[in-house]
Order: sequence, then structure tokens, then C-alpha cells
Amino acid sequence: MTRPSNTHSPTFSPLYQQIRELITKSLESGEWGPGDIIPSESELAERFGVSQGTVRKAIDEMAAENLLVRRQGKGTFVDTHEDPRSYFRFLRLASNEGDLLALKSVPLECWRAKAGTDVARTLALEPGASIIILRRLLQNENEPAVFDEIYLPGELFSDLTLDILKSSEMSLYSLFESRYAVRMIRADERLRAVSADRVSAELLQVAEGSPLLLVERITFTYGNKPVEWRRGFYSTQNFYYHNELG
Repeated sequence: MTRPSNTHSPTFSPLYQQIRELITKSLESGEWGPGDIIPSESELAERFGVSQGTVRKAIDEMAAENLLVRRQGKGTFVDTHEDPRSYFRFLRLASNEGDLLALKSVPLECWRAKAGTDVARTLALEPGASIIILRRLLQNENEPAVFDEIYLPGELFSDLTLDILKSSEMSLYSLFESRYAVRMIRADERLRAVSADRVSAELLQVAEGSPLLLVERITFTYGNKPVEWRRGFYSTQNFYYHNELG
């Protein structure tokens, strides 16, 4: 008799990946917050009952993914959006001269709504769940470069208002991290060309029908949980989207 194949046989991840998952759970629970130093490799090795080399491999992988950052002679820290290098991980807009731009955020609107089908599916919410919608401009000096429409789960950003956005001097992700303990750790983006409609043309100060770059982003926190859906309309008049590969 032929024995049926076992299609549900267990799979095992390498030990260093198991340690990585344990460290990530500690980050997710808030044991070590953004900017905090984590225990040394030897301390973590003792805590988890593994070799120091196994811990080092886990930390190396997490550092490569910008979850942790090594500082020579100081230790390993939880990465934070307060670090200026974080800004250019999530916004890759350059001037025609080739310089990456640190843009000024100008909040325009912020209101509560109920999640429609698309937003609910994208943010893994129930249809009708509370969401927050905010709109803002990103400016290079006084020239508008990006018009953002951003959707957020209402339960995670319970008191977010336009006044809070306007009074904050932090980047948006720094505000989310410090005020709401929501850390954006990775994003998936899709880009396509669109024509400026009346609203985006007026805000970006371009002619209606002008070419724009639409960048749709889903941003995730720990546990691969989606916490932001962003639709950014990029002016292509004096700017371009820059990404370095390899």
C-alpha cells in the first residue's frame, strides 16, 4: 500500500531566525523602545540559551532591515525615526539637480470617517471601522512637491487632529512613533503616471492635466501589520523620484 504523502509536515526555521523573532517580539511589546539600547550580544545569548554568534547573526539581519542600528563603541540601539537617516528611507524625492530633499510638511485637513471597502481591505480592517484621513502638502522651500492623502486606523491614532499635526515640528513618522507608539518599519510602494485633476493641480500649482507621479504606499509596523495607506501625487515639474538599487 502506498503511504499518502504528508503535506502538513512541520517546517523549522534556523535558530538565528528564531532569536530574531524573539527580539522582534520584545520590540513589539515595548520592552525596548525607539532609540533605546538593547542588551549586549552576550547578555542576549545567555537570556535565550544560544551562542553569541547566533545572536550576532540575528542582529546583523535586523540591522540590515533598519530595525536595529549598531553604533561603534556604544552598542546596538532600536532604530528610530528621529534619526535623520530614516527620513530618506521613506521619501525618495530629488530635485532636478539630483539632491535628495528634506521637505516641509504642511497639514491641510484631518477628519474621521468609516472605512470603505478599499481602505478596509488595504489596512486589514472591518468595513465601517473608524479611520482617520489626512491631507497634506510637502514643500521644497515654498514650492509644492507632493500632495498626500493618508488613511490610518482610527483605533491606533485615537486623538490625532489637524491641530496636533500643525503644532508638531517632527516628521509624520516621528510623531506616530513618539505619540502613538506606532513605528513604521517597512513599506510597499507602487508607482504609476497620472494626470493632475482639478484638486491636485491647484495644490501643486501645475496646469490641470499635467503629468504627475502617483506613489501608493502601504506601510507596516511589527508583525507585518498594515498601519498606513498613502496616495502621494508627486509633481514632476522640478522633481523626480530617486531610488538607489544594489
